[in-house]
Amino acid sequence: MNKKKIIVAISGASGAIYAKLLLQKLQLLSDQIEQVGVVMSDNAKQIWKDELDDTSFEGFQFDFYHKMDFNAPFASGSAKYDTMVVIPCSMGTVARIAHGISNDLVTRAADVILKERRKLILVTRDTPVSLIHLRNMATVTEANGIICPATPSFYSKPQNIEELALTVVDRVVDLIGLDHTTYRWNE
Repeated sequence: MNKKKIIVAISGASGAIYAKLLLQKLQLLSDQIEQVGVVMSDNAKQIWKDELDDTSFEGFQFDFYHKMDFNAPFASGSAKYDTMVVIPCSMGTVARIAHGISNDLVTRAADVILKERRKLILVTRDTPVSLIHLRNMATVTEANGIICPATPSFYSKPQNIEELALTVVDRVVDLIGLDHTTYRWNE
């Protein structure tokens, strides 16, 4: 099995719980992963603190990069990261990615992933969406990116907010291509 090299970008959209649960899940699946690089915007750090009442992002044993660190390995296609997840992904981040505006490490890494024809997953959080948002998401999709709205499912009968958010994260883990145990429809 080829181990995955994954970029996790955390933007300043609401939904820090999704990022936290994904990082936790990636730790659990570390035997399938070669490397995880994480980049967080300043707003993402503040929202994480506000929504989750902690700074637990500091405790994950992944490689963290500053949002302006263009020397990060995944700022170049030669590093061969195969998947990037932006979770949660603000519509501003979608817009910059859709239009190739590489003004920070998040958008530069997304640009690299798209140009190298690798997997980009944007876990969008904003609602409702405007026509501008829809067109930007269509542009990313046409460039082979995946829009995965942070829309939880209820058929697994989640019992708490973490289980509910995990229905989105488990879908993301499936899209990354990692093997894991989760609720499957009618299985």
